[in-house]
Amino acid sequence: MAEQGTRPPALPAAGDLVVVAGGGVSGIAVIRYLVGLGARVLVTADRVAPILPPDLLPSVRSGAVEVVADLASPPPGTALLVTSPGFPPATPLLVAAAAGGVEVIGEIELAWRLDRAGTDPREWLVVTGTNGKTTTVGMLESILRAAGLVVTACGNVGWPGLEAVLDVPRQQRIAAELSSFQLHWAPSVRPRAGLVLNLVEDHLNWYGGSMAAYGADKALALTGDIAVAVVDDPGAAAMLVASPAARKIAITASAPPVGALGVLDGHLFDGAFGNGPLLPVTGIRPAGVHNITNALSAAALALATGVSAEAVASGLRQFEPGEHRNVEVALIDGVRFVNDSKATNPHAAAASLAAYHRVVWIAGGQLKGASIDDLVRSIADRLAGVVLLGVDAPLIAEALSRHAPNVPTMSVPGTDHGVMTEVVRAATTMAAQGDVVLLAPAAASLDMFSSYASRGDSFVAAVRALGEHR
Repeated sequence: MAEQGTRPPALPAAGDLVVVAGGGVSGIAVIRYLVGLGARVLVTADRVAPILPPDLLPSVRSGAVEVVADLASPPPGTALLVTSPGFPPATPLLVAAAAGGVEVIGEIELAWRLDRAGTDPREWLVVTGTNGKTTTVGMLESILRAAGLVVTACGNVGWPGLEAVLDVPRQQRIAAELSSFQLHWAPSVRPRAGLVLNLVEDHLNWYGGSMAAYGADKALALTGDIAVAVVDDPGAAAMLVASPAARKIAITASAPPVGALGVLDGHLFDGAFGNGPLLPVTGIRPAGVHNITNALSAAALALATGVSAEAVASGLRQFEPGEHRNVEVALIDGVRFVNDSKATNPHAAAASLAAYHRVVWIAGGQLKGASIDDLVRSIADRLAGVVLLGVDAPLIAEALSRHAPNVPTMSVPGTDHGVMTEVVRAATTMAAQGDVVLLAPAAASLDMFSSYASRGDSFVAAVRALGEHR
């Protein structure tokens, strides 16, 4: 176990004053832990005071928890500041804390320290990457459960890592999907095995435009005992080479070199732990080459913690893909309608589009500074038509005019859920029998919807309404 013999960084204690920045899911978990510990808690947000759940209101009334809006700096005597992952390092409160000598950490770092401080720290398995994290950690969870272990994926999916560490009955492994934001604020985490799936442009607004800073945070997942990376992706491959881990395992969708996992004779093949063929590629869901490497990556993490090859095969067969991830919604007049609203950046959309031969593509939303040209250029020959929506639709339209000028394109204006009905109707007019109408927006959703899930739900509702009228 990485660093098991070293003394973990300090934990907050009863009576300490701790500032919690952010009152979202992870922030609430931190507040509950601190209240139970007997710490004094000051909760703030970047614009308005967070609204706490009813079970914490008695602590507010007693003075154990104080809520303020837009705190500029931690008060004198602050022992620790725990920030939600959405707060970038340039946030004035965090800058002021660092300048005043107050340590700033995230909820995942707190969970790690708490686990390390126990008598039986667990093996952590960490999944990160720009795309594919949730599918991969879901596959990992399914494999570990097939091995008979008590595990529920945590972190950027499901529930906070702190709640997983504190859960009863005890979680036997910590399987964590971690974003770059979470890794940034978790400097001590050294997993038993960590994985980077890929690295492409995303969240550059959080990093002040620096791709190097974004990549450096992702690379923190590879600082434990075993580093795993999909070497078909240049960014992830470079991170694996640079990793300080004692053991490095490559993942590829091709025939694997010695010591790697890949595809051989139509099977997922383990050449790292000596198990050979694991299961046929045809048993992997959802469709797409990227999900083959996701499955291989999940297998590598599980095998690194002693799980059998039989459990790997069983878990991958039992895995149920999450909603809004390349899910077929309906077949109407010979046209398949597929929801991949989770494709919130160009790289994710490219993987989704590559799974189909002829596509009417529904795209648009918030590109967050990412370039769309490479994606459009790479999939132009697959496009039967494109329907655009959202704030950055004009940018995608410009890329289409440069790289796919002969593809029929339509932009649908509007900012409400009703727009999706018009979008689906427009896509239907472009689709022929055998085509796929694919929602793979290549952009975030918050310009029009509350989340990518809400966007996907709107698409599903529009498709089903269309089917009812046929």
